[in-house]
Amino acid sequence: MQKGIFTGLLACASALALSACGESQPPAPPPPAVGVVTLKTESAPLLNELPGRIAALETAEVRPQIGGIIRRRLFQEGGFVQAGQLLYEIDDAPYRAALAQAQGSLASANATIASTSLQAQRYKDLVGINAVSKQQYDDAAAAAQQARANVAAQRGAVQAAQVNQNFTRIRAPISGRIGRSLFTPGALVQAGQADPLATIQRTDSVYVDVTQSAAQIIDLKQAMKKGGVSEADGARIQLILPNGSSYPIEGRLQFSEVTVDSTSGAVTLRASFPNPDGLLLPGMYVRAKLVEGQVAQAILAPQQGISRDARGRATAMVVGKDSKAELRQVEVDRAIGDKWIVTGGLKPGDKLIVEGLLNLRPGTVVKPGAPQQVTATAGAAQGGAN
Repeated sequence: MQKGIFTGLLACASALALSACGESQPPAPPPPAVGVVTLKTESAPLLNELPGRIAALETAEVRPQIGGIIRRRLFQEGGFVQAGQLLYEIDDAPYRAALAQAQGSLASANATIASTSLQAQRYKDLVGINAVSKQQYDDAAAAAQQARANVAAQRGAVQAAQVNQNFTRIRAPISGRIGRSLFTPGALVQAGQADPLATIQRTDSVYVDVTQSAAQIIDLKQAMKKGGVSEADGARIQLILPNGSSYPIEGRLQFSEVTVDSTSGAVTLRASFPNPDGLLLPGMYVRAKLVEGQVAQAILAPQQGISRDARGRATAMVVGKDSKAELRQVEVDRAIGDKWIVTGGLKPGDKLIVEGLLNLRPGTVVKPGAPQQVTATAGAAQGGAN
């Protein structure tokens, strides 16, 4: 009897325990916290990053204008030279001899002109009294005129010989940095040879030649015509150096080519940059950031809030109705710093999720708050936390 009562009590206790377990439910997990930025319209510069090359402000190749043996080199390779500075000396012995010969010929011509002029004057007096024939006087006058012409020719020969002798001293045509010398003392050089003796480049200021596609130029002009983009206030250009750092001095756009390159479909733009420290070297590859215009009503979205789906389309998560995550397909134009210019899919007032996107699914109820890592304006952060 007691055994039966004990068994019944155990069964009742088990039933009560099972009933209690079935009635209690585990608490629901809290909604995931996300960092949001409230989007708004603002004015933004329209930047375009273009490839470019550094070119010297002035470049001059030092070349011989006569032939001969180099006797001396009078500059330090890689140093600074002034315009007119003596750089090379060519052996001038043959040219000194040629000058002396030309001067002798000029002296002989001057002596000849004296005798022929006197004879022509005498014949002029005698032909008046028929002491000589008219033909004799004409011959004497022609001889005197020919002697004067010969003097002029010999004087030109002397000047040419002096010029050639001066060419034996090769001087710098411009001021600037001179490169390595391709010829050493003792080398034979010729006028019109293929290789220059050295090259001088002026680099206290430099040019940067950048190329921009014709399509980009047309897009910019059409955007300006529609009124969405205004012309930039001055053509300012910034440089990104090959090591990724920014050049500290801004440049100015000088001009744009008037024709499109038929092989590349691009237009060349030229900008000038001060180069006081010589950091920019001719031939260096750089990237130039050109301020093309100003977008008056741009929506700038942090890049952390824009991703790509499997088809490569830009997408974004926003906080929608009832604090649920909502997936949007968006259109972006270009990056400005760490933000995208959004042209479609988002509007001012949308709360863009920029943090907490990992494993976040559309339709999930979220708890929006101010972002912790993403830089945002004070107004955007406060709006996102509401």
